[in-house]
Amino acid sequence: MRPIRLPEPPGVGGVGGMETPEIFTGAAATVVVRRAVVIGNGSPGAENQCLGLVRALGLADHLTLYRVTRPQGGINEWLHFLPISLHKLIDQVLRHFFRNTRLAPVVEGRKPYRVPNGGSVGLSSVLEADTKKIVAVARDTFDKEGPTLIVACGWDTISYSSSIRHLASGNVFVIQVQHPRSRLDRFDLVVTPHHDYYALTAGGQQEIPRLFRRWITPQEPPGRNVVLTVGALHQADSAALRLAAIAWHDELAPLPKPLLIVNIGGPTNLARQLITSMYNVLDSCGSVRVSFSRRTPRKVSDIIFKEFAGHPKIYIWDGEEPNPHMGHLAWADAFVVTADSISMLSEACSTGKPVYVIGTEYCKWKFSAFHKTLRERGVVRPFTGLEDISNSWSYPPLNDAIEVATRVREAIAERGWSVG
Repeated sequence: MRPIRLPEPPGVGGVGGMETPEIFTGAAATVVVRRAVVIGNGSPGAENQCLGLVRALGLADHLTLYRVTRPQGGINEWLHFLPISLHKLIDQVLRHFFRNTRLAPVVEGRKPYRVPNGGSVGLSSVLEADTKKIVAVARDTFDKEGPTLIVACGWDTISYSSSIRHLASGNVFVIQVQHPRSRLDRFDLVVTPHHDYYALTAGGQQEIPRLFRRWITPQEPPGRNVVLTVGALHQADSAALRLAAIAWHDELAPLPKPLLIVNIGGPTNLARQLITSMYNVLDSCGSVRVSFSRRTPRKVSDIIFKEFAGHPKIYIWDGEEPNPHMGHLAWADAFVVTADSISMLSEACSTGKPVYVIGTEYCKWKFSAFHKTLRERGVVRPFTGLEDISNSWSYPPLNDAIEVATRVREAIAERGWSVG
């Protein structure tokens, strides 16, 4: 099987690789954006989208990660549906009134309220999100260091990123990843998958009872500040995969080919179907490696472990570090991915290698629209168990992060700025 060449990442740095020493350069006196702030919510999937875009813009080495955290433990586990500011206020009130009482354990729980470290996203430290601090730094350092790019993702980050733009619009460029559902004019750009607008299509309108249509968002077509993607943004660009190929060479390169990677997400009804199909294709595989996501139910992983433990061709990752995911993306000859995971599918489809999907028949609503798009582009095929994994096929890889980065540069240029 011939290896499929990965696309090159977008160029970074100035002309000839030299950095511009001053903010204002040339006759046009262009202001250069050289740093980024990511506001995350603690979800690796959400934060990886932000970091993937920052990488595509060439700003990964000038990045600060802030994280929005909710109170944890006790009654707080039932309050995550509330806006985060209201949730924090209620937590403070309850802790004040019930401390040193018998109800304190119910209110406070046993989990510490702290900012998790940045290990899940490859950073050594993470700061507690603070709107006033971010705004102050953006204003105070603007003349010397230029504007700040703000990239946020997730429901809990919306109030932070929109407030920063309101308070420091002349010093920042704010991008909200994932559709905020209302008032998109609060952000300079909104990056969201095309299937988020499925409700506005003819098929979507037929599926929504008329009584509920006014409650389904979005209700308007994408505006000028909306950038649509096929799937999720991520950090698995060609540069990252080349590094992963080196890091995992000794473990993965010697494996018999073709190497099939099976990525299992969160479904509970696919285990037996997946097991049957895997047995059917084993003769055409040299090696198989299986990994689970954080959402995979324990009963599903237990079934897979019980069935394949000790099989000479199959290795099952046990969840212990180091995580082989990037190595798998780099060294795989083909993938099988459960249909529920848009993130894992987006990463696999960025490699140009064969991607087989299992479980699309259970996908409804906008998720079925996502899979239809992938099929129409020829980047995925259904996993039936009849495949010959040694027969390779290819397609133009998905490059959502690179394409979004191009749109970001164009939008920033309209402000008279550039990304350096």
